[in-house]
Amino acid sequence: MNEELNKIIKELYGMDINTEILKSNRPDLCDYQYNGTFDLAKKLHESPFAIGLKLKEELEKKEGCQKKFSKIECVSPGFLNFTLSDAYINEILENMIEKEKFNITMPKEETIVLDYGGANIAKPLHVGHLRPAIVGESIKRLLQYMNQKVISDVHLGDYGLQIGQVIYGLKEEGILPQEITIEKLSLIYPKISGLCKENESVKEICAKITKDLQDGNLDYQNYFRSILEISKKDIKKMYDFLGVTFDLWLGESDAYKYIPSLTKEIESLDLLKSSEGAKIIPVAEETDKIEIPPCIYQKSNGAYLYSTTDLATLYEREQDYHPNKVLYVADSRQGLHFTQVFRVAKKTNSLKNMELEFLGLGTINGSDGKPFKTRSGNTPKLEDLFLDIKTIFLNNEEHSIEYSESDLNKIVNAIIKFADLQNNREKEYVFDIAKFSKTIGKTGPYVLYTYLRTKKIIKNNENCIDNLSKTIYNVHDRNLRLKILELNEIMQYAFKTRMPSVVANYLYEICVLVNAFYENNHINNLEENEKKKDWVTLLNLTTNIIDVLLNILGMDTPSIM
Repeated sequence: MNEELNKIIKELYGMDINTEILKSNRPDLCDYQYNGTFDLAKKLHESPFAIGLKLKEELEKKEGCQKKFSKIECVSPGFLNFTLSDAYINEILENMIEKEKFNITMPKEETIVLDYGGANIAKPLHVGHLRPAIVGESIKRLLQYMNQKVISDVHLGDYGLQIGQVIYGLKEEGILPQEITIEKLSLIYPKISGLCKENESVKEICAKITKDLQDGNLDYQNYFRSILEISKKDIKKMYDFLGVTFDLWLGESDAYKYIPSLTKEIESLDLLKSSEGAKIIPVAEETDKIEIPPCIYQKSNGAYLYSTTDLATLYEREQDYHPNKVLYVADSRQGLHFTQVFRVAKKTNSLKNMELEFLGLGTINGSDGKPFKTRSGNTPKLEDLFLDIKTIFLNNEEHSIEYSESDLNKIVNAIIKFADLQNNREKEYVFDIAKFSKTIGKTGPYVLYTYLRTKKIIKNNENCIDNLSKTIYNVHDRNLRLKILELNEIMQYAFKTRMPSVVANYLYEICVLVNAFYENNHINNLEENEKKKDWVTLLNLTTNIIDVLLNILGMDTPSIM
């Protein structure tokens, strides 16, 4: 209808306007509304109401207008109100039932490398690792559903200063590579990291170990391989619990073999400059509103940094996958780092054609507004957090249901994921376990409960699934159908913005309307056959949509709730 209105405005007034008919915020009056008459009135020196009446008159002449709308009104002082016809609503819903993926308009297929997870090896995952994993996994599933070819890479931090610190600590305590355990690593890393802050000489030794490791020292390489193997096993265990998977389990270390080729190209373009013994690449631009420091390519001691390995990783990805885009899901506080890396990439010949996106994440905070910690003041390990959530959910549960371990794990996942994904990924949020564990309110358990309850109604009446008639029976019925019509727009917007929160909030809104629908429309004992078929068919479409949205959010359904 936007296109039709644009043509009418062009015909009447000779103006090219990008018209937008919006969803009404007064559903008791109409379904959609157009308020562009006010802008037109200023330009044409006419009253908005007079313009609205002309537009209404012309719209009603258009073929198919009567089919789409049961009513078009121009109301003072100049709003155009549109009410869809029942038959047209059901025609769209029928197309959604019959067509693949609910007849959603799909974007052009592209190859996208998605970089998320990004955990450092040599230490257990903690609550700070949740967002990159959960949000990244959801973005991956969203892109895949929208017909994109996605290559996901965990990109482990495995060759930075922390490895030199851990190797130093292991050797100081006389621990051989074959004796390393995740428990020993979890003790050594914070100990030596703290020592380096107090003792500059120890920090220099650790930096030298890191440099020698990068240069191929065999003794350090043996330690590194053992640390990497043990860390990967622990990280995979946590990611498996969260249902987070990757196509590639690569790290910084895998990009090192590409650094010589990348360096040769950068040198040929005369990008490298010397600064106090280090090699840097200036990336500041005249339009910058804040200072953007040069990208440090190589330290004065010859060691490479994250920026170098990220550039080498891009080089590797271009060689192996030729992606159209590379997307990074990471803490928003890394924004400056990625600005520097992206600007260097655009200066090269081999990387400049890749589209690079940084998808920043806000922090997970406790009730004090600071990054989430336990009562003891420590950042909780994920394994401990999962157990805490499980306990709190069971204590909140009002019914005497005996859950299997598998069902409990699915519910814990839903609590964690929906708590996070309902929030704009760029914003910080407060993680309130007790609140998010309840089966009422905007929570994962509420969404799961709604889905299971609806599936039960369908199972009891599955022989009634049929084509929709042209009828809508009451306000709760209409509200649900109109919400389903928004799916195409919602999915395209979520895809464009890379925002799982758009999907999560739409899912919650559908669940609220589904609950209102079956609380006011009793289906099981309904004797009106036509109405019953319509309602069961509508609920079946709704649960199929909910099923897809749950999958995009990484939420599996338990057998009972």
